[in-house]
Amino acid sequence: MKSSLLLRSIRSSFTNSTSSISTHLTRRGYGTESVPERKVAVLGAAGGIGQPLALLMKLNPLVSRLALYDIAGTPGVAADISHINSRSEVAGYMGEEQLGQALEGSDVVIIPAGVPRKPGMTRDDLFNINAGIVKSLCTAISKYCPNALVNMISNPVNSTVPIAAEVFKKAGTYDEKKLFGVTTLDVVRAKTFYAGKGKIPVADVNVPVVGGHAGITILPLFSQATPKSNLSDEEIVALTKRTQDGGTEVVEAKAGKGSATLSMAYAGAIFADACLKGLNGVSDVVECSFVQSSITELPFFASKVKLGKNGVEEVLGLGPLSDYERQGLELLIPELKASIEKGVKFANQN
Repeated sequence: MKSSLLLRSIRSSFTNSTSSISTHLTRRGYGTESVPERKVAVLGAAGGIGQPLALLMKLNPLVSRLALYDIAGTPGVAADISHINSRSEVAGYMGEEQLGQALEGSDVVIIPAGVPRKPGMTRDDLFNINAGIVKSLCTAISKYCPNALVNMISNPVNSTVPIAAEVFKKAGTYDEKKLFGVTTLDVVRAKTFYAGKGKIPVADVNVPVVGGHAGITILPLFSQATPKSNLSDEEIVALTKRTQDGGTEVVEAKAGKGSATLSMAYAGAIFADACLKGLNGVSDVVECSFVQSSITELPFFASKVKLGKNGVEEVLGLGPLSDYERQGLELLIPELKASIEKGVKFANQN
């Protein structure tokens, strides 16, 4: 009985806004009769992020079919998760020859595939391996489900999103409204750290995070955080630095045995849920994401995005920035520009 209540409780949490998700964990019951059929594919589902992400998507009542793909190990993951008594039907696919089956008919494709960051590695060190993986997966997406919303988790996101865009352009399937770099973990961290320092209930906190998804390109806008907290300038600087270094904090704490997998899976599930809500016509769904953008001089930029039935409905502006945030914006632009150009160059030369 307790496990049934817990499952229903977790399911219901996905149907509420991400900013107050924790306050709704005790709500029970969910009717699926009027919910559209939606297929979600997870590419890299047997990995450190992929497995908990697959679990969370299995618990999401908006998902009717869940396709789990990886180069190995997927049948076991799929069998395990398929025993959970929630709405979606689960199928596992393994190896390149089954990638098309995994993708066909997908409404949302989530890509956590790739190698994790190890101690001493920067996100840039991951580039050559993960860039090749992303390019091949996106080539398949353009063939088998060109209209799907693509949620890019594979690092370095600042480069892998431009790679995906170039692959889709070459295939003639690029739609800037349907390609997202998942930067939700930066938002999750900013909310958590801000709430802890300000002694505010974390479920009430919202903090926009803009820029990119690595180091100084991550710019949390604590001046726009709600509810307001009387934090000093020094505390804001420290919170910004901690948000930017959140991934390194986890890598070092795991002492060579992994990177941020569980929190990333949670963040990925939150963003995928927002995409599904947008597809289903839920109004006022807003999340931060790294998308094609004209709000700065850069072709891609993370900011608040309104989601709708076609993906990006509107890319929202930065709003008023503090002097410290304006300085941070100036500093991140050259680094983010270089990462974007690196991705474009890789896609066009390989």
